[in-house]
Amino acid sequence: MKLRKGDFFKNDRLLIINEDVFKTKKVEKESVDLVVTSPPYNVDIKYNSHKDTLTYDQYLQFSKDWMTRCFEWLKPEGRLCLNIPLDKNKGGQQSVGSDLTHIAKSEIGYKYHSTIIWNEGNISRRTAWGSFKSASAPYVIAPVELIVILYKDSWKKTGLSRVNDISKEDFMAWTNGLWTFNGESAKRIGHPAPYPLELPRRCIQLFSFVDDVVLDPFLGSGSTLVAAHFYKRKGIGIEIDEGYCKIALKRIQMEGGLGQTNLNEYARPKTKPGSAI
Repeated sequence: MKLRKGDFFKNDRLLIINEDVFKTKKVEKESVDLVVTSPPYNVDIKYNSHKDTLTYDQYLQFSKDWMTRCFEWLKPEGRLCLNIPLDKNKGGQQSVGSDLTHIAKSEIGYKYHSTIIWNEGNISRRTAWGSFKSASAPYVIAPVELIVILYKDSWKKTGLSRVNDISKEDFMAWTNGLWTFNGESAKRIGHPAPYPLELPRRCIQLFSFVDDVVLDPFLGSGSTLVAAHFYKRKGIGIEIDEGYCKIALKRIQMEGGLGQTNLNEYARPKTKPGSAI
């Protein structure tokens, strides 16, 4: 299968696009069934190819712009699972979850379905207490994140395979909107902000059919595509950083069951620094 400019990896089920999410033309309008993503949080994480220190107004505009692109790519019955913080205090207290949900609904046209609370249970990460042991100015920090469930036009899915692969036990457990599982180790994955495979796995099995097209516009370490491939969905990942594309492909190979078969046929060939693709 011939690779075109911007393709990092491509076969009949998966596509990794090594381009800017705002510039790529490789995703067709109304071609995606489900978007599962965890965008940059704008808390000064040291990504290779993204400035994570925008002003809050700039961050809201950035969020509006990428969510608008995803809205265009979604089918009329398409859904968005958006993993974002409840709030943040770095650089000032901000209600991130509320603000991005408002933008998605009021300025783009998404419809709201529900919000899942992800109890990551990682309270040890907190470093700010405000006025310690004083009512003067304490900081309240909840060790949870959100998975906001939005959709385009219609919540009821009627198209494609209509083949479900979720067990009764998982369906009953996951439709309870409080999910508890651990986060992922940045050191183990080799990416500064990976999310655990369990998150896209649940979103994919709960909100899509087998053979649906699943997109992650911020592929990062590849968790969404690993889960998409493992659970027999077609996957598209967009990632501006080539190094993270390599990490994602390796994880799909090792964790998603892709294996070594025909990798050389599909993956972008290695290039010397400065050489053209």
